Order: sequence, then structure tokens, then C-alpha cells
Amino acid sequence: MPRIAKELGALAVARLKVPGWYAVGGVAGLGLQVTSTGARSWSLRVTFGGKRRELGLGGYPTVLVAAARDKARQAREQIDQGVDPTIAKKSAESAIKAAQARAVTFRALAERYIKAHQAGWKNAKHSAQWASTLEQYAHPELGAMFVDHIDTPAVLKVLQPLWGVKTETASRLRGRIETILDYATAQELRDGPNPARWKGHLALTLPRRSKVQKVEHHAALPVSAMPDFMQRLRDANGNGARALEFAILTAARSGEVRGMHWREVDLATKVWTIPGERMKAGREHRVPLSKAAVELLVAMPSQADAKVVFPGTKGKPLSDMSLSAVLRRMKVDAVPHGMRSSFRDWTAESTNYPNEVAEMALAHAVGSAVEAAYRRGDLFEKRRAMMADWATFLAKQPCTTPTPKRRAKRAEAA
Repeated sequence: MPRIAKELGALAVARLKVPGWYAVGGVAGLGLQVTSTGARSWSLRVTFGGKRRELGLGGYPTVLVAAARDKARQAREQIDQGVDPTIAKKSAESAIKAAQARAVTFRALAERYIKAHQAGWKNAKHSAQWASTLEQYAHPELGAMFVDHIDTPAVLKVLQPLWGVKTETASRLRGRIETILDYATAQELRDGPNPARWKGHLALTLPRRSKVQKVEHHAALPVSAMPDFMQRLRDANGNGARALEFAILTAARSGEVRGMHWREVDLATKVWTIPGERMKAGREHRVPLSKAAVELLVAMPSQADAKVVFPGTKGKPLSDMSLSAVLRRMKVDAVPHGMRSSFRDWTAESTNYPNEVAEMALAHAVGSAVEAAYRRGDLFEKRRAMMADWATFLAKQPCTTPTPKRRAKRAEAA
């Protein structure tokens, strides 16, 4: 170890201005380096691992004499413990950078997640719903928090005020928070279990949705009122009325009808094929077209460059309120989606078509996952007969194609 020089005071150190290296004492090997430009800095001369080295301890007078001696003593202690001060300093700097990289707020990560995944979502509306739900309910509490600081109490502070009054919204919000925090774990921005997970965690604190959520059915017309309503609807003008009429004839969702393109329609085979990316379940769905549905399509104004079957302004799809506006103008207490309920009531009350045929017409999941795996077909021909009967019922005409119930009665009579 170098001999400890005479200890210089602060005034004596301040007077060292001639270029050179000056031992200042107090700690063996500590000195002040003065350059030809007048710059002064502290250095500690040590031997570590059999090699002589100089450790920089900062500039003077930013680091004063007492602070320089403290740094020198800490470096000496590290060396005595077998720790390389240079590596220890770099390791500390690296740890700081790693901590800074992990210091990502929930809001920033949510925006990053939406940007990374929105191209794979069905439409821009889904992306907007994600952003608006988080902005309105999650960000006021979680937005400024680092994702690795979010715990169960923080998540519950967001969810509990909503759970009993806006249960559906709260449930979706919980799932979105869970997804963002899972994304944080995948990005190595947080550790440990997800505080927004449901099974075995929040399920023990929050009541099940079925216990608190009020079931709100879509307003629908009684089955008996459908034929008269359809007659009035046929007399209404506008593409909104035609789209609603077609939606009723096919029992399709309004969004599927509004986004319908001519390339999806095969009038020769009387089939409308909706691609999976436009379906709620994400699977392609074939819709048999009754004679009435085909006639409606054929009667639509022919445009050489038309893409959308029921265009709104400037050839773009109708808005999601267009069909509802038709019902309001007609002063009908129902919503477009409720017409699917009317169709389902008709199949249950007026026909013997099997439940799975009606459910498949509505593009609902049928049975268990095992049952679905074995049922590879889509019951298309049975659905074709059912949709023809539905159109006949709506037109108030005698049914020419016997339903299963009528076939059974005719068999008994024979």
C-alpha cells in the first residue's frame, strides 16, 4: 500500500494549480491531478489483482477534499473485500438504467399494447373501446403508477365502485387491466402474480357477475307482430330500411349486414358468406338466402363500382345508428338486435326445428367444445329450409315448405 502523505487542508488543495499529481494525504494513494489546461480531478492509486491502477473520484471543486477522502476510503474498503471498485460502479450504473427501463407507467404501457395489437383486432371501434374504457375508469387511478407497483388494492380501487352498478363494463375493464399487466410481465417490467386475475384471486373478493348484474334484454317485437311490421318496413324508403329488412330475413347481426360487401354474395347459389374477421366468434359463417332475401338484393340499385351492399353517404357502410333510426321513425319499441330474439322465439314457439339449427342460424356457439368438435358441418340445408319458412311467415303467406312440426302432423294424418 502507498505511504500516506501529509494531509493537506482545503486551502492548501485550492492552491495546487501547477500541472502535476499531488498526494493530499488522509487516504493512501489519494491525489489531485492538475492538467496543463488547469482542470483538476481526484484520483486514487491502487494495486488490485496484481496490477497498478488509478481510479477517478470526480472533479475538483465539484468534489471537495472531505468528499474525495470519503470516496477513497470506500474504494479501499471494497478492494479489501475483494470487490473491484470500477466494476462495482458500472454495476450500480447498470442497475439504475435497468430500474429506469422498468419504470413504465400503466398508461404508457396500455398505449403501447393497443398500438401493438390494434392491427389484429376486428375494427377500429374495438381499439377505441379499449382506449376509452381505460381512459375513463383505469387511468385516473392506475395511469401514473409504474406497472411493477400495481397491486391488488390498487386494482380493487378501480373495480369496486363499478362492480355493482356497471357490472358488464367493470368485467371488461378487469380483463383489460389483467391483459396489460400480463403484457408487462411478458416485457419483464413486473414480477409476481397478476393482481387483476379473476380465478382464485379477485373471485374471492368480488361477487360473481350473475349475482349482481341486471339482465337487460334487447327490446323486441312479439312474434305475432312481425308480419305486420315487415309490411310497414317494406313500404319505408332508404338503405337503412333495406338493411334492417335484410337483417330480419337472415337473422344476422346489424353490424354484419352494414359491413356486407357484394363479393360475399353468391346469388346463383343463394349464399352469403361472412368472413371470419367480420364475425363475433371470429369464424366464417354461411347464410342461406331465402327467395325474399335474394329479391331484396337484386332490387338494390346497381352500381358498377359499388362494394358495400347497403351504402351510406359517399358509398361507405351505414352507421351503427342507421337501423335504430328506422325503428324510431316507425315508432316501434324495439332495437335491431331484438329482431334476432323475435326470430328465436318463432323457431321455439312455432316450429320443431332443433335448437342447434336455430342457434347455428344465429351464429351462436352450439353445445360443449367436445360436441362442437364432432359437429363439423354447419347444418346448412336444414337452415335453408328454416330461413325459407321464416320468410314465408313474415310475408303472411301459406307455408309451402313443411316445417318439421307440419311434417309430423302430416305423417300422423297419413
